[in-house]
Amino acid sequence: MKGYIHSTESFGTVDGPGVRFVVFMQGCPMRCLYCHNPDTWETGKGTECSVFEVLEQFYSCRQFYHSGGITVTGGEPLMQIGFVTELFEAAKERDIHTCLDTSGICFDPDNAGKIEEYKKLCEVTDIFMLDIKHIDDAVHKKLTGHSNRNILAFAKFLKDNARELWVRHVVVPGLTDGEEDLHRLGEFLAGLTNLKALDVLPYHTMGKAKYERLGLEYPLGDTPAADKELAVWAKDVIMQGIKDKLRSRQED
Repeated sequence: MKGYIHSTESFGTVDGPGVRFVVFMQGCPMRCLYCHNPDTWETGKGTECSVFEVLEQFYSCRQFYHSGGITVTGGEPLMQIGFVTELFEAAKERDIHTCLDTSGICFDPDNAGKIEEYKKLCEVTDIFMLDIKHIDDAVHKKLTGHSNRNILAFAKFLKDNARELWVRHVVVPGLTDGEEDLHRLGEFLAGLTNLKALDVLPYHTMGKAKYERLGLEYPLGDTPAADKELAVWAKDVIMQGIKDKLRSRQED
């Protein structure tokens, strides 16, 4: 099987544990207002690669990955779930740690046939990194063009299948930094017993230049970058939501 790949990074340090080889898949159905990789949106573009060719690139720098592995991200990698599964199967046969960074948008809890594909992927994925853009469905639609229903269902699916989960949330001033919404996100996360890490990341404006090069209008205009203090505060609110939910369950 071959997949369409946008690019690779040979020394990733923020895409899972250790130093990692990062594969950016081409294609994404979401149109997040703060996306900094709009060049990954279109499907059928990029470089067509086989699993063997990807592993060849990994092994060319294998000495750097003794505490890391392979991370597949995007775009949205689950648009090419068959290729990702085959790549991870080959990686596990070689004792390579695997991590998937996804929005979860492609998951459909009502499609029994697809569920079997996701279970197969789970068997060869060590860590799932899930980007939860917003807990409120209406705001999520405005922010990304899609409902968050499948995304939240995917988080629960990973819990039911006992897969290690890391959650990421980007804090955008005026869009994703509402205290009530952050607390609600924490309440939702409290139900995920497989949650092992929470990363709250400050929004940055480094994608503006890429939009200009592509001749695209930058959706967020002059929205300022978030500072580290805002991200720390947001994470504290989310953590408080987790604690409050767990406490209320104990009281019940």
